[in-house]
This record gives sequence, C-alpha cells and structure tokens, in this order.
Amino acid sequence: MFENQEFIESLQDKNRLTLRADCENCFGLCCVALPFQASVDFAIDKDAGQPCGNLQGNFRCGIHTKLRDQGFRGCTVYDCFGAGQKLSQVTYDGQDWRQAPDSAKQMFEVFPTMWQLQELLWYLTEALTLQATESIHSELIAALEETERLTLLSPDALRVLDVAAHRAEVNVWLLRTSELVREEARRQHKNISGRQKSYGRGADLIGAKLKGADLRGANLRGAYLIAADLRGADLRMADLIGADLRDTDLRGADLSNCLFLTQSQINAAKGDGNTKFPKSLSRPEHWS
Repeated sequence: MFENQEFIESLQDKNRLTLRADCENCFGLCCVALPFQASVDFAIDKDAGQPCGNLQGNFRCGIHTKLRDQGFRGCTVYDCFGAGQKLSQVTYDGQDWRQAPDSAKQMFEVFPTMWQLQELLWYLTEALTLQATESIHSELIAALEETERLTLLSPDALRVLDVAAHRAEVNVWLLRTSELVREEARRQHKNISGRQKSYGRGADLIGAKLKGADLRGANLRGAYLIAADLRGADLRMADLIGADLRDTDLRGADLSNCLFLTQSQINAAKGDGNTKFPKSLSRPEHWS
C-alpha cells in the first residue's frame, strides 16, 4: 500500500473529471486561439486568434460529426487536458470572449500556457499512481501542488509566467519517474536488454518496421514514430512522453501500462479492438 494512498486515489478521480476536455464548459478556445495550416490535418489556413469558420455562436463545432470527412482530422486528435474549461470557468469566471471582447486577446494568449500546465498535471498525476515512484512521492506531490497553484493565477500573471522554466523543473521528476519505472521493467523481465535495441530521446523511427517488437521498458521519449509499424508490439512500461504517433500502426499492440501516454497520441494513431492501452484513456471512435 502506497503512502498518501487516499490523496493518490483522490487524484485519480480528479484526473478523470478535470484533466479531460469538456467542450460543454469551454468557449471554443482551441477553435480560436490556436493556428493551423492547410495540410493533411486541416482543410484551411487559420491564424491564432481567428475563430474557425466552423465555430458556431454557441461555441460548438458545426461539423463535429464530420470533421474527418471535411478535412479536419487534426481536430479529432487534439486534447487540451481540460485547459479550455478551466480558463473559461475558473480564470475568467464564466465570462466569454464575445461578451467581453476587451479580454479576448489576453484569453487567447494565455490558453497555451494553461494547456501546458494541465498537461503537466496529467503526467504528475500518473507518476503518483505508480508503485515504482513511491520513493519520490513527496517530490511529485510538491510539483503537482505547485503546478495546480499556477493554474489558478490571474490572467495577467499567467500571461507573463515562464512556463518553460516550470516545465524544466517538473521534468526532473518526470525523468526520474521514467528511470524508476524502466528499472523495474528490467528487474521484472531480465531478458529484455539482451533482445532490445537502445533508443534515445527523439529517436527517428519514422516508418520503422517494428512489428512484434519487444519494447518493454524502452525509452521512446519524443521519438518520431510517424507511420511506424508497431503491430503486435509490446510497449508495456515504455516511456512514450512526447512521442509522435501520427498514423503509427498499433493494431494488436500492448500499451496497457506504458508511461505518459495521452489521449491525443492514441487519437493520432491507428488501432483496433486488439490494441491494449491504459484504462485512463478511451478507444478512438475512428479506430476500426
């Protein structure tokens, strides 16, 4: 039994409720604040701060059920980790940018900052639920509480926050989490190191043929796995923080207890009914 078990269990409940996008309580911020360019993911160009043409007066998407058919695949793989509703309902106390146009520019500018802070909360929450990290629970809790405090700053304070510096501080403990989890994987599966290739952060694995590969406990932080073939691969206890899984073939792959996987990564990949992934994530509707 972990120390601080009650606190950790409450974090898991909070994770399910507040670290997921809740578009019903958001002012369509991702549809306005973020830029995109015409590409395979987006049918048109849009500048930051410019409302998408599909955004309706009630802050809902007019083509939500047809996004992929209409060329907006990028929208279907995006997740704000709850930044949209937190900024809308907490930071701005339910006052939207149409009602208060003077605050619109500021709201759009601080949205990416809130997004990054909420993402860190997702990672820290996950790290705290892992038995391998029990020795650093106090440090992880401190980092989580400080990150939560930053999400409650005023709009002016969020605007000038050095979020990159805070990410660097938190990353020290996320890296340590990765080391502890992957060390545990090696202890549990002593034959791993003799059969695996070694991958470093940001490894170029675009289009790699890794069907059936044993990637248990692998370091795939920031790896480029675009269109890689990972059918039937074993990625349990692998670190996937920041890995690019666009069009990665995960059919039949086991990611059931991999580390730092997010909903947006799963959404960007290809999978099927045999793909295993953490219970905190949902199977994308567009998967076969």
